Amino acid sequence: MKSVEEQLALIKRGADEILVEAELVDKLRRGKPLRVKAGFDPTAPDLHLGHTVLINKLRQFQELGHQVIFLIGDFTGMIGDPSGKSATRPPLTREQVLENAETYKAQVFKILDPERTEVAFNSTWMDKLSPADFIRLSSNYTVARMLERDDFSKRYASNQPIAIHEFLYPLVQGYDSVALQADIELGGTDQKFNLLMGRELQRSYGQEPQCILTMPLLEGLDGVKKMSKSLGNYVGIQEAPGVMYNKLVSLPDSMMWRYFELLSFRSMEEIESFKRDVAEGANPRDIKIKLAEEIVARFHGEEAAACAHRSAGNRMKDGELPEDLPEIELQSAEDMPIAAVLNQAGLVKNAAGARDLLSAGSVRIDGAVVDRGFQFKLGATHVCQAGKKAFARISLNKG
Repeated sequence: MKSVEEQLALIKRGADEILVEAELVDKLRRGKPLRVKAGFDPTAPDLHLGHTVLINKLRQFQELGHQVIFLIGDFTGMIGDPSGKSATRPPLTREQVLENAETYKAQVFKILDPERTEVAFNSTWMDKLSPADFIRLSSNYTVARMLERDDFSKRYASNQPIAIHEFLYPLVQGYDSVALQADIELGGTDQKFNLLMGRELQRSYGQEPQCILTMPLLEGLDGVKKMSKSLGNYVGIQEAPGVMYNKLVSLPDSMMWRYFELLSFRSMEEIESFKRDVAEGANPRDIKIKLAEEIVARFHGEEAAACAHRSAGNRMKDGELPEDLPEIELQSAEDMPIAAVLNQAGLVKNAAGARDLLSAGSVRIDGAVVDRGFQFKLGATHVCQAGKKAFARISLNKG
């Protein structure tokens, strides 16, 4: 194994918070592989790059020689995680959960080493708990403590309903750490309450409390909001190589280094050298091409990455319409100005950039030049071109 200092440097890369770092250092100093857990509710059949931030960190733990546990929350998926939600989340059926779980496994092994990954389903132990066991589990936490959680407290204060079963979610997630005897648990920053629950329950069950590593929520291609399919600012890991490549190359320059830090497996030293190149006048697009090729190669292979680069260059240098258009879905309550659509879809850097292109006659909708007065109708789908190189088929759905 690497030294504690070297391990800690890699573990902290891109991380938001470690709780408690001194405890983690003590665990690492023992020189034994740690059990590192991350849980995923199979609430949708496909993953995007935002989901892979945690999976990438799991891979780093594997490379450091630790035991990684990819936990599929087939039991918790039927409860529905209320984290960050303003309303009760509809639970999934067991059939939906299991179907989604199978596709998850196929996707995550594009990143993780299957030979060094323990795949677990939390129904394995949760289905065995008796009603008395659940009562004992529930007795470890009070309603007052539950209401300290931000989303619960907001809903309670605004008189929005909170179902009793939603209180079970953090308890079950915490009990997963007991069942797996986790040394470390990873999660997004929105999961902090649930992750801390694992520490408390482990103490209650006589175990050493796990350390917690929270990772930031990756912004989408718009550079503003969290990556989400519903917002249309995502890069799906099962998307065609050309679509994935074009989306990443069109990433705002301001987001480039964050994507490198959280998604690339290049060393921080190499990334710092890229930053110096840009500071000395290198074209940021050339650096984004390196990121796009790396990500495409990870999910589709080196040949696909090379082909995506070549074909994108040949098709787009003269403004020709790409064959593999990105498909973007936006949500709105009403028709939207074309400048706002281009901005939300990530085809421009910002609203000002959209207005400049529109004033220059460089925006086309289905091949026809449009101006700032064009309204994108709710329910419509159009092929949009912003400048010479940014293309997408955009749908505006009611949301």
